Parts: sequence; structure tokens; C-alpha cells
Amino acid sequence: MADEGLRPIIVKRIKKGGGGHHGGAWKIAYADFVTAMMAFFLLMWLLGSTAKGDLNGIAEYFKTPLKVAMAGGSGSGDANTVIPGGGKDLTRQEGQLRKGENDPVTKKSMRAAQAELEKAEKARLEELKKRIETAIDNSPTLKQFKNQLLIDITSEGLRIQIVDEKNRPMFALASAQLQPYTREILREIGKTLNDVPNKISLSGHTDATPYSSGEKGYSNWELSADRANASRRELISGGMDESKVLRVVGLSSAVLLDKEDPFNPINRRISIIVMNKKAEDLVEGNNNDDSSMDVSSDADVKEGLSAPAKN
Repeated sequence: MADEGLRPIIVKRIKKGGGGHHGGAWKIAYADFVTAMMAFFLLMWLLGSTAKGDLNGIAEYFKTPLKVAMAGGSGSGDANTVIPGGGKDLTRQEGQLRKGENDPVTKKSMRAAQAELEKAEKARLEELKKRIETAIDNSPTLKQFKNQLLIDITSEGLRIQIVDEKNRPMFALASAQLQPYTREILREIGKTLNDVPNKISLSGHTDATPYSSGEKGYSNWELSADRANASRRELISGGMDESKVLRVVGLSSAVLLDKEDPFNPINRRISIIVMNKKAEDLVEGNNNDDSSMDVSSDADVKEGLSAPAKN
């Protein structure tokens, strides 16, 4: 009995296994792996199917997100499909639309802003017209040629026309050589044209009297173009910035001032147009519809020209 009291007590502990493949911990890790792989392949697919412009736009967004959000970055709103809002140019050079441009309220605000700009531009041209008229009245030299200066506002901007009279031609007969008083007129006009930022269009016109050589040699087309270019040089000599000239054309007798008498001397003229923004955009090719742009439309020719010219 004494030996039994000294016998050590043995405690058996049973260890339970982790359950082998019947456990559930590995499922969580596997699910995370599959999710990560799915996200990776989805990213690869998106990168492969996204156009270069969109990728640049995304990169720009993460570089300067506020700038892109406010003004749009490269690829932001690009026109790579025919989805409405993409514009006509599928090469992504045009058609950028910023957020909210299709909104009616935004469109209305944009139209109102455009109308205000056009109104301000028209007022600026009206002021220029008054300054030129004042300069003519205050100049003894120019005042005597007042009947040969026709100034009006047209759909293209402020138009200044210098016309011939029977006994007072602007150029030497059948030549692009300016008369001395014509030089003074053009130089005086050139001084005032720098006061506005608008571009200038010059066109030369002749009457219907043909050259003896006909249209095959040197004709009224070449003569009208040479006279327009001679007028351009004189405007620049008067102080006008040469970069203001956007177009110089010769129209021969295609646009007559007096349609009833094609041989009337008033058909021989130089037309200077201080163009408005719409006309500038049309000339520079920013609008595909050039049909609305005419150097001297019939409506403009009839508008307040015949009375002063025939005095």
C-alpha cells in the first residue's frame, strides 16, 4: 500500500489535428488569390482595349486631377467613337467636350456669353468707324476725297471701300501704281487699324473693261490682285502691323458695285474689311461651312453705297 502512494500520476493529453484537407482556413487564402488574379486580368484587358488618348487622359488625371476635372486633359472626352458628344473628328483632334456642355443651362449660358462677346466686338467696330470718319473730317487732305470713301458695318465686320471717280482714279490706268492721294488715304487708315485686335481682309475690284489680250494673258484678275497687294503695302507703310493681314484677293469685275453699268468707274475699288471673329474663323478654316462667307455679298453692296458713290 505504501508503494502505491508513491506511484507517479500520469496525465494523458489528447492532441487534436487540424483536420487536414477538411479544414476551412485555406479557402479564404484561395479566394483572395482568385480575386487578385481576376483583378489583374481585368486590368490587362482594360489596358489592351483602351485607346492611347484615353490612357493619356487617365495618366493626366492622376497627375493633376483638379486640372482635368475643371478644364479637361488630353483624352478627356475624346471623340474615338460615334457616341453623341464625340464630335465629327474621329482622329481625336476635335470634338473635346467638357463635363456639362450638353446641359441646357450650360448651353444657354454659353450662348449668352457668345452674344455678349459679339455685342462688345460690334461696339468696338462702331467706335473704329467713328474714329475713321472723324479723321477724314479733320484732315483737309482726306476731306476732299470723302465721297470716294464708303464705310459701313457688314456681316463680316467693318468695311472701308475706296472707289474711283471719273476724274479722280486711285491707280494709274491699267496699272497697280497708286496715285499720291490714294497713298495718303491708305496710310491714314493704316494708323487707325492697330487700335483693334481684329484681322484685315483686302480685296481688289475692277470694272468690266477687258484687256485687249483677253483673259489668257495679264487680265483684270491679275490687275485687281496686284492693286490689293499694293494697298496692303501702303497700309503697312502707314503703321499697320503686317501680321494683321489675313487675306489679300483680287476679284476682277466679279462683284460689281454698279450692276446696271459694269463699266462705271465706281466699280474700280479697294475693299478693306476689319473682320469680326466669326469671319476670321471662316477664313482660317475653323468652320467647314464656308458658304456663309462672302467678300462682298449682294446685300452688302446694296447697303448704303450707291448714294454717296455717285456724287
